[in-house]
Amino acid sequence: MNVSTSGFATVKNSLTGKVLFGHEPSPELIAILLVYFVQGILGLARLAVSFFLKDDLGLSPAEVSALVGFAALPWMVKPLFGFISDGMPIGGYRRRPYLILSGFLGALAWVALATVVNSAWSAMGAIALSSLSIAFSDVIVDSIVVERARKESVGDAGSLQSLCWGATAVGGILTAYLSGFLLQHFSTRTVFGITATFPLIVSLVAWLITESPTPEQANWTVVRQQLGQLRQAVSQKAIWMPTVFLFLWQATPTAESAFFFFTTNELGFDPEFLGRVRLVTSLASLLGVWMFQRFLRNVPYRTIFGWSTVISAALGLTTLLLVTHANRALGISDRWFSIGDNLVLTVMGQIAFMPVLVLAARLCPAGVEATLFALLMSVVNLAGLLSYESGALLMHWMGITERNFSNLALLVVITNLSTLLPLPLLGWLPPATEQPDGSAGSVPRLPTVPVALDFDPSASKHLEQPFMPDLVTELVNTANREAEESILLSED
Repeated sequence: MNVSTSGFATVKNSLTGKVLFGHEPSPELIAILLVYFVQGILGLARLAVSFFLKDDLGLSPAEVSALVGFAALPWMVKPLFGFISDGMPIGGYRRRPYLILSGFLGALAWVALATVVNSAWSAMGAIALSSLSIAFSDVIVDSIVVERARKESVGDAGSLQSLCWGATAVGGILTAYLSGFLLQHFSTRTVFGITATFPLIVSLVAWLITESPTPEQANWTVVRQQLGQLRQAVSQKAIWMPTVFLFLWQATPTAESAFFFFTTNELGFDPEFLGRVRLVTSLASLLGVWMFQRFLRNVPYRTIFGWSTVISAALGLTTLLLVTHANRALGISDRWFSIGDNLVLTVMGQIAFMPVLVLAARLCPAGVEATLFALLMSVVNLAGLLSYESGALLMHWMGITERNFSNLALLVVITNLSTLLPLPLLGWLPPATEQPDGSAGSVPRLPTVPVALDFDPSASKHLEQPFMPDLVTELVNTANREAEESILLSED
């Protein structure tokens, strides 16, 4: 009995120290980790959504691009979710009820996709509802984590965030390949039905979150204070000028949906192979994060934005070899070329996008870090919507359809070269990696940024889908363990 008890204690201590970074495995901690795990595992339906829009609904590349862009709207108003949660408690509780509600909304969205959705408009509504569910739950669980993280010692700072985002990474890894494997053997609606069960986990574990009732009036006082500080911050030239640059840099058109149609309809890539590519690019993105952290973290913004934009545009043009089938003349098969090209482009794309997050974090002055960071990333998300819609317009004008790819090469050239347009405004960026007040800032958690269908030829932009958090965007934060960012309002 003593040996058994001792063995159990040893296993528990090892789990607590090595896996949970010193945090006791309490029911609340398990609940928090499961919420993040669900965010990652929802990637199970990523490919299914792409094929559903293309094959089941028969949408054109331009229509898919336009639909995906509008479905990302909830990610552009995440600060609003923070205001609602802080200022409008339900039954005196600001976290638990909203977490329960978001889980039910997510399940409802996926059930609808699995059963009654039969048109583009209903698909956009269901996908947007799923997007809203994830965005709102992300706001709530981030706020809970930040509240708990404030109690950590200096030596343990960031450990809870790293643990949580590691849980999302595990979910993303598990579904990177399975997303294609399941779709190879089951229908898209079956995959949606399976996915619908996961948001319910969020609703169930929300009851394990420890929360005390809070006075409603006090919350509205915090909201008013934050709004005043926010107005003062965004009026500073040192903040709005870099923000405008980031907006323009992300708003150039994308050819993502057209390229997805090309790889599936023209090249005949099946879902199982696309799942393999997702796994490879997920690992490649992690490599890009490591390279940025190891070699480029302290490079001035103007330098890294300038060179990464130019190099990414040049590398993006290598996609022309696949579009024109020139790779076959070189003796490289379509599949091997796609894997290699996506690997290189993803590494470079991650390196190019990392400064966006660092800059956004360091633009935030003390007192409104969380709210202003959420606002800045919402601006980037809005730029992503314009990128999709302008890309859809180009596809329509150029006559690119689900079977006509004669102008795809020209579209790839236009979308890649257009990323160079904001470069004359590089002077609007800070000359060094400092905050407006001159102090060094810490890198926050990489937010959920809306993107994209698989096989993005312009990988320097949009690293994630709006309705499904992906592996890479969550792993960034593990590399930045000192980060303490919440997209919810800070509380005194």
